[in-house]
Amino acid sequence: MSDYKLLINGELVAGDQSMDVLNPATEAVLARCSRASEGQLNAAVAAAKAAFPAWGETSIDERKRVVNAIADVIEANANELAQLLTQEQGKPLPDATGEVYGMAAFCRYFTSLDLPVEVLEDSDGKRVEAHRKPLGVVAAIVPWNFPLILMAFKLPPALIAGNTLIVKPAPTTPLTTLRLGELIRDVVPAGVVNVITDANDLGAALTAHPDVRKVSFTGSTATGSKVMAGAAGLLKRITLELGGNDAGIVLDDVDPKDVAPKLFQSAFQNSGQVCIAMKRLYVHESIYDEICDELTTIANDTVVGDGLQQGTRLGPLQNRMQYEKVKELIEDAAQHGRIIAGGDVLDQPGYFIRPTIVRDIADGTRLVDEEQFGPVLPVISYSDFEDVVAKANASPYGLGGSVWAKDLDRAYAMAKKMDAGTIWINQHADLNPAIPFGGSKQSGIGTELGAEGLAEFTQLKIINMAR
Repeated sequence: MSDYKLLINGELVAGDQSMDVLNPATEAVLARCSRASEGQLNAAVAAAKAAFPAWGETSIDERKRVVNAIADVIEANANELAQLLTQEQGKPLPDATGEVYGMAAFCRYFTSLDLPVEVLEDSDGKRVEAHRKPLGVVAAIVPWNFPLILMAFKLPPALIAGNTLIVKPAPTTPLTTLRLGELIRDVVPAGVVNVITDANDLGAALTAHPDVRKVSFTGSTATGSKVMAGAAGLLKRITLELGGNDAGIVLDDVDPKDVAPKLFQSAFQNSGQVCIAMKRLYVHESIYDEICDELTTIANDTVVGDGLQQGTRLGPLQNRMQYEKVKELIEDAAQHGRIIAGGDVLDQPGYFIRPTIVRDIADGTRLVDEEQFGPVLPVISYSDFEDVVAKANASPYGLGGSVWAKDLDRAYAMAKKMDAGTIWINQHADLNPAIPFGGSKQSGIGTELGAEGLAEFTQLKIINMAR
């Protein structure tokens, strides 16, 4: 079993400090792992900077071979990584297994892309070419809700573009990332991928480091603002995938029994700890009671427990801070709406909250206006179609949204009016590595995934030649 060391310049290094990692299902210490000092952060950046010239000049085919080899390692160790992910993050083992294989699949997708020279003009008097060149050292900062799949938004495109990396996982979920660093140590040239950890104390130093050329961050909007400020001094490239308060709008022609399970999954996957989860649900008044009843039945039948136990559908909240925040929001919602499912915690150790449905609640309350990031869903009745779109768009966030209807023309017309980076119709939170993803407003800057996501890890260089 790993002793969870840092990966710096191809070497497994004990941290200058260490920290405990808890199992959120038991609140017991799962492991003690390395914690980097600022000096070790600087060493990791220096290693990445030194490795960049050779890696940047390596052929794209060889870089793809390395990324495919990383995918091979992930698949070969999928069971171990999934078990560890469940224990440190809390999600059910089948979901953790899907995340592990998903990271491998994302890696393989990016190896299918190329960065060809694009000829913009080729005339008698001029030839103009567009080249995509690597940036240099990239800081990849990953949150605690999906430690592996969100790393896969960053690591494979950064490497294929020719950059070198510093990967920093969240302090409460560092183990799977550290173990992966150990597993790929001999697959990736020394210094090309470095893995460090912190206790939320090195982010500012990493984002402001003069040798870091780009920061790719996934996390809260508040922290994203700090990342942007830290990068501003040297005008670093940034990609920010931040908070969301995704609205789902259910039109009046759906079958409540058919759509309710899909709505529930859209809101409660990973116990609601998903940036693009449906976080507020608007239902037409003509079917409001039926939808609420169906969601209540599903919530009451959902098994909540330790993710390692067979049959568990929802695990705990990942950490105590989030657990306390969600409990506070539920308490506030009880004063402004009616809790018809859940609303309580499990009488046992662990950060467990039963899936909670709140009806007869309105915009202007905390649960509707804020991002809860937990297993609680406000269901709001509406009657006017223009008004509900205005309410959906009133949020400062704009990550995603969805429309649910049998009449696809009506749904499409409404989707076009919604202000968010992605609008789904009759589904929600469907992510595919080939489809670009990014937010509007305070939900982020830049694009991840797809060819556009790969391009974000490059510098556009124009060669303009007169003949």
